[in-house]
Amino acid sequence: MSQPELLNLAHLRAFRLVADTGSATRAASALYRAQSAVTRSVQELETALGAPLFERKPSGMLPTAVGRVVLERCARIFGELEELAQWCAARQARRRALSEGTLPAYLLNTRRLQLFVALARHRHMPSTANAFGISQPAVSSAMRVLESGSGVTLFHRGPRGVLLTAEGETFLLHVRRALNELRHVPDDIAALHGNIQGAVTVGALPLGRTLILPAAIARLSAQHPGVRVVTDESAYELLVAGLRAGDVDFVLGALRENDAASGLGNERLMSEDMVVLARHDHPLAKKHGLSLNDLRDAQWILSRTHSPSRGLLEAQFRRVKLKPPLPTVETADLAVIRGLLLGTDMITALSAQQLHYEIESGQLVILDVPLQHTRRDIGLTLRAQGSPSPAARALIDAIRLAVMDVAPATRVVEGRRAG
Repeated sequence: MSQPELLNLAHLRAFRLVADTGSATRAASALYRAQSAVTRSVQELETALGAPLFERKPSGMLPTAVGRVVLERCARIFGELEELAQWCAARQARRRALSEGTLPAYLLNTRRLQLFVALARHRHMPSTANAFGISQPAVSSAMRVLESGSGVTLFHRGPRGVLLTAEGETFLLHVRRALNELRHVPDDIAALHGNIQGAVTVGALPLGRTLILPAAIARLSAQHPGVRVVTDESAYELLVAGLRAGDVDFVLGALRENDAASGLGNERLMSEDMVVLARHDHPLAKKHGLSLNDLRDAQWILSRTHSPSRGLLEAQFRRVKLKPPLPTVETADLAVIRGLLLGTDMITALSAQQLHYEIESGQLVILDVPLQHTRRDIGLTLRAQGSPSPAARALIDAIRLAVMDVAPATRVVEGRRAG
């Protein structure tokens, strides 16, 4: 599988210094390089991006509109790498701390960092080498440069492959963030010219993916056909890990509480209560004024222990001095839940939005039993200090509009209680 062609970090570093100093000569002095080398780096970067980055004036070199966009993304790219360099230096007591803004050469090779990320994922030297079309010794050599430069042991090496050390995990987080920021540069430039393009990866939790996300993707695709959307239906913890690293652009679904140290931020879009669902001809479907006591002996389909929705339902039973039901089936998979509800006498407690179409068609009904204090906020989770790509921002805007259409529809469906 071919690897994406990313911009040269060394070229970007030279460009950033020229922008900071207003002169290729002064940038060359700061980098201890020849002026011709710095000029060539900027020219090669301009060729790769297909746009001039500077206006050359007697007063100095001033960034163009495209140059300013690239500089904004550079601030985040190099911010991650500079933080990583400081962390590595702090691990070595005999090394002096790096001065602010210093970036060692071992972190300025884009392909080397890509190889590191790939090896961390594959955990196998030959597979990594094959993915890049290079030899296994070339991969080993690249990793030796990173470990020697950083002074950090990144991998445990064994007969079955390689595994990241604890320090390697921290190193990986910063590198993934930097490379994901780097990936957005061409899309930032395209957006400057009114063209939204690129890929956006959204973490799709159950409360967001039945109605809101499909409606938003349809809206986005109609407006910006050049955008590719990838959905990730992993568990919340895995999605958050991907979000922190920049592999996931944002998460849509039920919101969790985030403390200030989490590095994440929430945006509430709507709220919804849980309801009890059963098939339309279930023995309880025609009964009015059901209580939780009427449901305690039912066969329940519930999410796993300690999940937010499970906790809310169990709290309902405890509030009225009843023992929470033991589930017959534990699952969060809507396809499994749907099949069991339609084919058995099992019941479940969910947001009505999750099985909206089955309720709307009459296949499933909401049992006439009130659930108090089960309201859950639905919204977006993003990195607090991140800057979404243009494609991600466009999808977020489409989600906000989709929520305005979805909220009235869910209220209508919730009003269709059995009995």
